[in-house]
Amino acid sequence: MGFFKSQSARTAYGIWQFLSLYVIILFIFIFCYGRILITIRRQARLMAGHEASGSNTAQTQMDKMQSSVIKTMMLVSMVFSISWTPASVYSFVWYTHSNLKLNEIGFYIVTFMGYIYICTNPFIYATKFNPVKRVLQSLIQCQKITQPPENIELA
Repeated sequence: MGFFKSQSARTAYGIWQFLSLYVIILFIFIFCYGRILITIRRQARLMAGHEASGSNTAQTQMDKMQSSVIKTMMLVSMVFSISWTPASVYSFVWYTHSNLKLNEIGFYIVTFMGYIYICTNPFIYATKFNPVKRVLQSLIQCQKITQPPENIELA
């Protein structure tokens, strides 16, 4: 039982931990990305109102940005769900069933899966979300040679 005085306190803690560390985090992802998407759509409508008729470049750019946000949101939420579900369920089951003996090595494996998400999250943003990708590309100072050298002599 650990530090809990009763099984009901342990169960209540398990439910609270599952909700606060898994369900609420998933809700925050969906809510925040939804607000970002609403803002992008509002900007697209404003830009469309200021654009000259017949020019679709701004609309195409906004459509690409919306698509990028949606893809990033889906990927981040999906990877979070896949990587943290085993640890959350494992912990929930351990707290709610006092007579259940769970393997300690299993706990370490599912927790490691969750930490993989923490490591992959920056790479998701760096590769999928175009505004982040542009900022990272601007930080990398690569000088391209526009002309080949004029005199190359072979000995």
